[in-house]
Amino acid sequence: MALTPVEIRHIQLRKGFRGYRRAAVDALLAEIAASFEDVWRDRADLADKVEALEGDLKRHKELEELLRTTLVSAERSAAEMRDQARREAAHIVEEAHGEARAIARRAAAERERLEGEIRRIRALLKSALDTVAEAESDRREPVGEATGEIRRLIS
Repeated sequence: MALTPVEIRHIQLRKGFRGYRRAAVDALLAEIAASFEDVWRDRADLADKVEALEGDLKRHKELEELLRTTLVSAERSAAEMRDQARREAAHIVEEAHGEARAIARRAAAERERLEGEIRRIRALLKSALDTVAEAESDRREPVGEATGEIRRLIS
């Protein structure tokens, strides 16, 4: 059983014949009690420090867990953002390809329309030239070099 400094101070030794000198025993007990009080105070101070350090340790562990959770959340968010960016990029590329195909189809249709228009104009010019040639053969007069030049262009 551990004794407190107060208990040591209140110990009363029995007096016996030829026992220890009371003054020396009292002085020794007072010194023991003072020493024990110092140790007891140091022990209490250290217990307080341990308690404070345990509290700090608990707070640091909580902070560490919070940081770990935050880091995992940030990594997850970054991965989700990368995936979203990839999906959006793929969608943009797909739309660009679709638009390019539509432009190519419109260009091909326009080319065909223009080629048809060219054929129609050539046919009209040929018809006009044939009419001019008939008129020329009926009149026996040359209409000019322009008719030959036009024939060369439409051929």
